[in-house]
Amino acid sequence: MKKGKIFVVGFGPGDYEHITKRAIDALQQSDFIIGYKTYVELIEHLVTAKSIVSTGMTEEVSRAQEAVRQAEAGHIVSVISSGDAGVYGMAGLVYEVLIELGWTEKEGIAVEVVPGISAINSCASLLGAPVMHDACTISLSDHLTPWTIIEKRIEAAAMADFVIAFYNPKSGRRTRQIVEAQRILLQYRNPATPVGLVKSAYREKQNIVMTTLAEMLNHDIGMLTTVVVGNSSTFFYDNKMITPRGYQRKYTLGEEKQPLRPHQRLKKEAEPWALDQETGIAATGYEELEVKKQVPEQIVPKKSSFEMATLALSLVTKQAQPKPTFIEQKMEAIFEVAVSPGVANKFFTPEQMRTLADLTGDGTMEYTPDHQIVLKIPTDNPQQIVERLEEVDFLVAPVGDVLNVKACDFCYGEKADSIPYAEALQAEFGGMKLPKQLHVGFNGCGMACYKAVFDDIGIVYRKSKFDLFIGAKPVGRTAHAAQPVVEGLAPEQLVPLVRQIVEEYKANAHPNERLFKYFKRVKKILNFDYVDMATKIEIEPAPCGD
Repeated sequence: MKKGKIFVVGFGPGDYEHITKRAIDALQQSDFIIGYKTYVELIEHLVTAKSIVSTGMTEEVSRAQEAVRQAEAGHIVSVISSGDAGVYGMAGLVYEVLIELGWTEKEGIAVEVVPGISAINSCASLLGAPVMHDACTISLSDHLTPWTIIEKRIEAAAMADFVIAFYNPKSGRRTRQIVEAQRILLQYRNPATPVGLVKSAYREKQNIVMTTLAEMLNHDIGMLTTVVVGNSSTFFYDNKMITPRGYQRKYTLGEEKQPLRPHQRLKKEAEPWALDQETGIAATGYEELEVKKQVPEQIVPKKSSFEMATLALSLVTKQAQPKPTFIEQKMEAIFEVAVSPGVANKFFTPEQMRTLADLTGDGTMEYTPDHQIVLKIPTDNPQQIVERLEEVDFLVAPVGDVLNVKACDFCYGEKADSIPYAEALQAEFGGMKLPKQLHVGFNGCGMACYKAVFDDIGIVYRKSKFDLFIGAKPVGRTAHAAQPVVEGLAPEQLVPLVRQIVEEYKANAHPNERLFKYFKRVKKILNFDYVDMATKIEIEPAPCGD
C-alpha cells in the first residue's frame, strides 16, 4: 500500500502575507485538511483538498487520530495550527498518537512539521520590541495542565523577571485564571509594569491595547488575545512597548565615542558579573589593580571585608560546593469517571454517597444533565477507584466521546416491562468510544415524558413494541426533535438495529461530528432517508422599527 504523509502546518497569525511558502505548498499537496474550525476558515481559500475536516476547540486528540488514520490509508494530510504548530499546537499530539501505535521514523509514515510565526512573535512586532530580553510563554488554559502547576510557573517567571506572553488567557467559561495571574505578578512586579494586549494579530478584527499590570483587567481579554507583560526594565514610548537588550547598559546612546569599544566589552574584565565560558563559574577578586587599570572604576564591584574573609576561608578549607537542588514537578494523574445509580434508578444510597466523598478527596464531583456524577480524582491507581465504586453498586462509565444511555425512572418501576431492554443497551453500548458523544434516550411508555425524542437516538416503548427516532438537535435556533424512522419494532430487534446504526456512524463520521450532522451530510443511515426536521420560522420585525 502507498504510504501517506502528515504535514503538521503552522500557518502563522492567519494573514496571507505571514504564511510561509512551504506551508502553502504543504496545504496544496494535501488530500485532507484537518483542524479547528476557526483555523480551517482562515486558510480554506488556499487549499484544494478533496476533504476538509473541522472540529471543535477541545478535540485535539481526535484530530491527531484522524490524521494518522488517513495517512495510514495512503493519503497526504495536513493538520493545521495557527501560529507555530510546535508551540501549543498539534505537532506533539500527532507524534504522541503515532508513538502509541508503535510508529518509527524509518518504517512508519512520513511526518513533516512546517514552522510558523508564533503569537509571541507576531504580537511583539505589533507592540514594538517587548521581547528583546529573556522571555517565556505560559498558557493559562487548565484544560490539559492542572492549575496548581500553572500557578508555580507564573510565580517562577515573575520572580525571575522574565517578559511573559500569556496564551489562552480567558474564555467564556474560564475567567478566573487571568485574574489569578495578575494577582501573582503583582507580588513581584511594579503595578506600572507595561502590558500589551493584542487581539487577533494580523487579522481583520485586530486590536492593540497598551496598558499596565494594575489596569490590564479593565480591558477586553479573550481567547484570541495574547497578553505580553514586560519585565522590570520595559518601558512605553510613543505608543510602543520596548524592553532594552540588557540590564547593565554597556553602551551610551547618543555618544559618538563609546566608553568601551566592542572588543573590550566582550572581555570578562568588562563583564565581571558574567560566568566564565569554560568553567561556568563566576569570576572573583575583581578589585585587583590590573582590572582597575582596564575597566572604568564605576563598574568594578567591591567586596566587603566579610565577603573577602568568607571567600578566603572557603579556599583554605576547600569547602565543598553545595549539591544542586533539582526541581522535579510531580505530574498528578487525574482520573475522570462518570457514575450513576443505574440505567433505571435515580436513588443513591447513603453508602454510595459516603464512598463518593471518601474517594474524591481533593478532587471534584460534578452532577451533569446526563444523570451522572463526574468525578475527577488525583490517583495513580484508577482501577482501585473503579473497584470501590462497583462494590457499592454504582454504574461506572468513561467520560468523553462515548455512548451514554439515559433512561427515564420508569415511574418508580411501575412500568417495568421495558427495563431489561434499557439495561441490555447499556450493557452492550455504554461507554463505547465514538467520534462524538452520543446519547441514547429511552422512554418506558408512550407518554414519552422523559423527552427521549430529543436525543441522538430516541427509543419509546409503546404497546409492547418500540418506536425509534434518530438525529435530534436539542439546542440552537434550529433545534428540532429526532426523525421518526421505525414504528412498532419488535423488542428482540431493538439491540441489533441500534448496533447497526452505531456501527455505521462510528465507521464513517468525521471526528467531533454529531449524529444529526452526519445524517444530514450522508443523507442516509441504513435504509433510512434523511428528512430535514428543522422548522424555518420567519421572525417578524419589531413593531417599533429599528
